[in-house]
Parts: sequence; C-alpha cells; structure tokens
Amino acid sequence: MTLEVKGKNLDSYVLDCRKNYEKHLKEMVDIPSVSADPAHKEDIIACGKKAVEIIKEMGGKAELIETKGNPVVVGEFHAGENYPTVTIYNHIDVQPADAAEWDSEPFKMRIEGDKYLGRGSTDDKGPALSVLYAAKFARENAIGLNIKFIWELEEEIGSPSFEAFLKENLAKLKTDFLAVSDTIWISRERPAIGYGLRGLQGVIVKLKTGTKDVHSGLTGGLARNPIGELADLIAKCYDAKSGEVKIPGFYDDVNEFSEEEGNDFVKSGFNVENFRKAHELLTLRSSDNLDGAKRIWALPTFEVHGITGGYSGPGVKTIVPYHAEAKISMRLVASQKPEKILKLFEDFVKKECPDAQVEREGSLYPYVGDKESPEAKAAAKAMKEAFGVEPAFVREGGSIGAIVSMKNVLGKDSMLMGLSLPEHGYHAINENFDWQQASGGIKMFVAYFKALSELKS
Repeated sequence: MTLEVKGKNLDSYVLDCRKNYEKHLKEMVDIPSVSADPAHKEDIIACGKKAVEIIKEMGGKAELIETKGNPVVVGEFHAGENYPTVTIYNHIDVQPADAAEWDSEPFKMRIEGDKYLGRGSTDDKGPALSVLYAAKFARENAIGLNIKFIWELEEEIGSPSFEAFLKENLAKLKTDFLAVSDTIWISRERPAIGYGLRGLQGVIVKLKTGTKDVHSGLTGGLARNPIGELADLIAKCYDAKSGEVKIPGFYDDVNEFSEEEGNDFVKSGFNVENFRKAHELLTLRSSDNLDGAKRIWALPTFEVHGITGGYSGPGVKTIVPYHAEAKISMRLVASQKPEKILKLFEDFVKKECPDAQVEREGSLYPYVGDKESPEAKAAAKAMKEAFGVEPAFVREGGSIGAIVSMKNVLGKDSMLMGLSLPEHGYHAINENFDWQQASGGIKMFVAYFKALSELKS
C-alpha cells in the first residue's frame, strides 16, 4: 500500500520503524505479565509502567489507572476537540508458560528472521504495538481523529475489575468508535473481521470422600473413588465423542443462525483440514467445513480442562484417593446467559452427584455486533487496502469479556480487527508473531483511522 498523508509515505514509515517496533515488542514480551499467578503481581505492574513509558516515548499521553485488581493503561493521541474519537482495546497480560515445554525461553523474546517468539507476542502485545505505531503516523500526518488506547492487564482471567474501571472513568473514556485487536484470522491468505464472540461459564467441581488416601487392596470395592465418580459425572454431562451437551435445558436459548450466515461461514474460506494442521491436531470431530465452522463460531460447548487428585507420580501407586476436582468450562452463544447455564449445571450435579461441590470460576456474556454498520465497512476497506484481500466477516469462538463491558458502559459496538494467525499459537507453547502481520497491521490501522475521520465528518 502506498497511502500518503500530507506527503508522507506510509510504506517508508513502516520500513523505518521496524527496528524500534522490535525493540519495544521485546521490552514488553520479556516482562512475564501473567495475570493468573499472584506471584507475578510485580511483573503486572512493571508491564503497565513499561507500556505507559512506550506510549509517551511515541509522542502520546498515557497513565496507569488503579483498579480493585490489576491496573489499566490508558493512552491518547489528541488531535482536537472538534474531531471524532476512536478507542482501541488490547490487553497486555498473558497466559502462563512452562519454559521446559518451549523451544526457547518464553519470556526472553527471540527474533528468527521475520518471526518473533515469546509469550504474549501475538496475544496481545504485538497487535497492541501495531495500533500504537499506526496512531503515531496518524498524529504526525494530521489525520483528524483522536485516538485512545485501553490496554488491560486482567483479560486472561476474565476481566473481573474492568467494568468497574469503565464506570469510574467514564468521562475520560467517552468515544465515537471502538475497535479491538485481539482476534485471529482464518489463515494468512484470508483476513477476518469478527462480529461475534462466545461467552463463557467456568466451574470447578470438587468431591471429597475421605480424609486421606487409602490402600486399594484393603478398601477397594467398598471405598468410593472420587476420580471415578467425577469421570462418571462428566460422561453424563456430555458426549465426549460428539461434543453434544446432555444437561437438560442447556440448548434452550441457542438461536438458529440463518442460511445466509451459514453460507458466509463457508465463503469465508474456513477449511477444517487447514484448521487441523494450523492447531497441530491429529483428528477432529467433523470433516465438513460448514459443520466445523458452526462448531467453533455458532454453537456452545462443554470442555474438561483437567482432573486432579490421587497419585500422579511415576508408576502406579495402589491407593484410593480421598478427593478429586474437575476444571470445566462451557462456551456460550448469543442469547445464552451464564447465570442460567450455571444454575442448570449446579442442579444437574446435585441430582447426579449430590456430594460434589460446584465453585463458580468466572462468567462472560456472548457478544454479537453489527457487520453492516459504516464502521464495519470502513474496517473491511482498511483491511483490504493493507493486505490486498477482501476480509471475511466471521464470529470468533473465544471470549473477550471487555467487549461486552464496553458495550454496556460506553454504548458502542466493537470492530474486531485482530492480526493473529492460527499458527501463531494463542495460549500455546512456542507462541509467536511476525513482521508481515505487524507491518500490515500498522498500515491497516492507519487506513482505518483515515476512514473514520472522513466517516464522522
């Protein structure tokens, strides 16, 4: 793309900023801002302070705002009171990473040619910096748009303090447009703009049947086995082979999507075999492209993330464990409410395994936006201008609680303009980002900022 603003060539700007971009990305990735682990609280603070420092270094204003939980970074490039405002949301907290599983140190970013390896590189520090570099270009070239940033540090734990933060800082967060750069394309060849997200209800189910592990020869056959009972409970909750949830009432509020939307899923270029390879899966539940797209974008799920209890060392220790727990989540689609799903689950557990205790582990509402809005058309135009390909409008299988909170408090839909690819490894070992997506993202957001300034005027 050879977009020029006030005689400044964007391609030249992008080439010139590469080394500085990589420097900033390494500074961010090297801070292990793991929100799920209280031991990293100081790293969370350090990451927020580094973000403020980088935004100021780039010519913007920024501050770190305290919340009841982790702080939030708020930044801005101010063009003038008479201009419209766009706010871009990213998060800069990350998932945990076990260095023993990685090919390189997860919190010491390594550059291999055009690839950036490290936890948080694609989710979501790399995309956040692409937006920042685009904003710097927009400000220096007099694009008539105020550009604000919200960089959260609790997204990976469900954004528990975020909605309160929005309400407490509403005056400084008022905006005309919202965008989020924390989503994934279908493939490198097929850009995607999301207009929907699944919600989430997480639970931990605990079962205690004794006070200590006991000898299976002495007690086996009479002693209850909590791991076996939780496995039985899970099998009653859903069919593990098909994924069908068997909890009564679970599907009652699931809306059928239209034939047109189903056709759009197929036209988007989604391919189950490409999906399987990108995520390094051996087999899938379906080989049909439409059915596969429906399963990850438009249907709810039941997933078991772990069962703990008993002996997990080498060999076999012949004991009957006295306690066990299962970590479970249910992804939800439009019209499903987390509190209703939680109640259905609790009632089912009480009936099938009365001694088990259910602990709520966070709730996120699903989200569906307007893919026909002027902002959506501006986003599609900007993405095509930057990457040379017409983007697909798709739903996303994941959950971003902040989007629902921003809709509730700020009253705006969000454009989901992510830059990550399936092979970048969201939440996976050897997570990575790359310069092609980073540089294309800078160009895309410059084009988007320009389109919004013209749209509002």
